[in-house]
Amino acid sequence: MSGHSTYNPQNPVLKWFEARLPIVGLIHSSFVAYPTPRNLNYWWTFGAILSVMLGVQIITGVVLAMHYTPHVDLAFNSVEHIMRDVNYGWLLRYMHANGASMFFIAVYIHMFRGLYYGSYKAPREVLWMLGVVIFLLMMATGFMGYVLPWGQMSLWGAIVITNLFSAIPIVGEYVTTWLWGGFSVDNPTLNRFFSLHYLLPFMIAGVVGLHIWALHVTGQNNPTGVEVKSTSDTVAFTPYATLKDGFAVVCFFIFFAWFIFYTPNYLGHADNYIRANPLQTPAHIVPEWYFLPFYAILRAIPSKLGGVVAMFSAIIVLFFLPWLDTAKVRSAKYRPLYRYFFWIFVVVCILLGYIGASPPEGLYITVGRLLTAYYFLHFLVILPVLGLVEKPLPLPASITEAVLGPNHGGVSVVPSSSAAAPERRA
Repeated sequence: MSGHSTYNPQNPVLKWFEARLPIVGLIHSSFVAYPTPRNLNYWWTFGAILSVMLGVQIITGVVLAMHYTPHVDLAFNSVEHIMRDVNYGWLLRYMHANGASMFFIAVYIHMFRGLYYGSYKAPREVLWMLGVVIFLLMMATGFMGYVLPWGQMSLWGAIVITNLFSAIPIVGEYVTTWLWGGFSVDNPTLNRFFSLHYLLPFMIAGVVGLHIWALHVTGQNNPTGVEVKSTSDTVAFTPYATLKDGFAVVCFFIFFAWFIFYTPNYLGHADNYIRANPLQTPAHIVPEWYFLPFYAILRAIPSKLGGVVAMFSAIIVLFFLPWLDTAKVRSAKYRPLYRYFFWIFVVVCILLGYIGASPPEGLYITVGRLLTAYYFLHFLVILPVLGLVEKPLPLPASITEAVLGPNHGGVSVVPSSSAAAPERRA
């Protein structure tokens, strides 16, 4: 639902070009004239932050690839060479390594915002599913990037994770051998991971383009969950949304810079500064922090195959969320009961991350299994039942009414039961 472009170039050259390839008009209609709900808050800035961070990761990754050597005998030293000998190599590496963490921080906030405000509900199901695809590609990219420094945690993380594929019936051993490029994690494995780590960010950029396209077709959701009904419900993307997003990006970059310049290794693991040694197993193998909740789910199941199925199911279930949530009201702002379960779910995810970082022993195993059970109960039981039994609060008749009050909305407040009726869209 892009805005109508009023771009009318006066320069003859620009007019000639626009008549043959109206790319400037497309940009104008999508990022200048595009109508955005007037009640968007700062939770709606993480899409812009993620776009900027993707650009940072691609640019720093391309430059780092110019100095990196994907060979088991040289990879560790080439990273040290980048840090010590390349001009501003330390800055590029810290930007890239911490940028991955910033990317995941922003995407988790973006996803939880979508869960809270019901941004996955019709007509935005495809928009949500494209976001889950981006999340999967990010996880694959992050895992392969973690292997490249070829430190102790890189090697043993690769051994543990790639071995999981061997649990797949019939084809598991063939898939694992293909990933390794042989019969163990060695030089062919590192070459494969380097190639895929370089390629996948560009695939992410392509899916992000589809994600933005789907967003512009359906229009943005908003904190009330009420669809746009008139032009009074919207404002132009520029200057309102661009200034809001720009301010949020600057604040996020201050947070990003604090990690780069003050605690650049805080989110990493000390063992990765030890050269990879296949004959010495680390005392406690853990992945990067952003994989820890899923790692906890993997370890919660005693069976190797069951753990793999549970870990991948924890992500796949997100694809079906638009149909699992039976509520007719989108925003948790008008769903008091759902709000409690939402925050319980957030706490469960954080605790799963803590369990994933803890040794798989004693009480940690029991707690991990309980948290894993609740994770799936939230999607498969709580959301379907909650939508049927919860009585939501009355919805405002329009976005304008939600912002300015009922005297400015043009119509009276709509009872919550009417939310089931199809809403008119601009």
